[in-house]
Amino acid sequence: MTTLAPDPTGVQPRLAPVDVEIVVPVYNEAVQLAERIRELRGYLDASFPFRSLVTIVDNASTDDTWPVARALAGSVQGVAALHLPRKGRGYALRTAWSTSRAPVVAYMDVDLSTSLPALLPLVAPLLSGHRDVAIGSRLARGAHVVRGPKRELISRAYNVLLKLTLRGRFSDAQCGFKALRRDAALRLLPLVEDDEWFFDTELLVTAQRLGLRIGEVPVDWVDDPDSRVDIVTTAAGDLRGIWRMLVHRPGGVPRGRSKEVAADELLRFAGVGAVSTLGYLLLYMAWRPLAGPFGANAAAMAIATLFNTAAHRELSCWVDGRARRSRLFAVAGALYAVSLVLTTLGLLLAEWIAPSALLVQLVALTVANLAAAGARFGVLRAWIFRPSTRIETAPAPSLREEIR
Repeated sequence: MTTLAPDPTGVQPRLAPVDVEIVVPVYNEAVQLAERIRELRGYLDASFPFRSLVTIVDNASTDDTWPVARALAGSVQGVAALHLPRKGRGYALRTAWSTSRAPVVAYMDVDLSTSLPALLPLVAPLLSGHRDVAIGSRLARGAHVVRGPKRELISRAYNVLLKLTLRGRFSDAQCGFKALRRDAALRLLPLVEDDEWFFDTELLVTAQRLGLRIGEVPVDWVDDPDSRVDIVTTAAGDLRGIWRMLVHRPGGVPRGRSKEVAADELLRFAGVGAVSTLGYLLLYMAWRPLAGPFGANAAAMAIATLFNTAAHRELSCWVDGRARRSRLFAVAGALYAVSLVLTTLGLLLAEWIAPSALLVQLVALTVANLAAAGARFGVLRAWIFRPSTRIETAPAPSLREEIR
């Protein structure tokens, strides 16, 4: 059940007319919440030319976050507070945005990693009607970012992955600094399934598929050293989300194939391979301390092969409609054997070069996976993407299918 807190006048502030409602989702942020919200509210009152409301959305915190949020809403003009019964950044944004009365809804992270002066260029094109969605970007030209090389590499790799798999035309999917026109938000939210960290990516990909106008604002951004994000768990959720959006392709497409390799087929194959390889490396790193390098490799490769088979089964059904389950099982077994042999050889080479060095092992495994990719494509091209001899007409797509 959602709980609302009144403002100092005793009135529910979300009913008052404002131009922009800025949602700040929080979980166990009692220590810094008051300082950050007062800083944000002070900036808005001093420098922001539009009427605004800051709405704190507490995601079932287990510390004193909700009492602090409620106290802020009761003492600071222009601050509202909502308490939700469960966690999930996407759930918080969905709940707040879908009930907002403001013509523009936005959100930012409570750590205020993004410089506040970027807020005006973010929302102004939305209020003027020139954009439907606006995002802050740490990777666009003109952005200034302070963070460690590990997070920088992960961020860039993730956005390259989105371009390969989902054809994302935006530069930074996960920056915690976004805004939408309310009419665009109400159109998008019913079509977005994820309620966790992948929510941002799914929202942008769906907006792109609907043809909405997306603008980017380069931002100054300083990494929060106290970030609570679990990188491995978040990455696994992102990979699941990418796979879900990748395999749900539009309907109404002729199912026959020419004998040439279509560019779209190559792109989807590369996308599935990129997702699979990244997931495999994450699983390998997680299981290596428990099972050793060779045991972790065998287990991670088994999961990656199952993922590949499932994804290509979906794609082959969309392409051909006649993929046989027994053939897929045989292909999966053969692919697992080939990939396992190549990655095991890669590990042996890595152990010979630098025993127990994780970085060397990861490089060797990545190279081995690239070698296996050629074999995988040849097998899948011959046995799964085999051209059909007839054209089948798919049923008319629903609205939900058209944007996937």
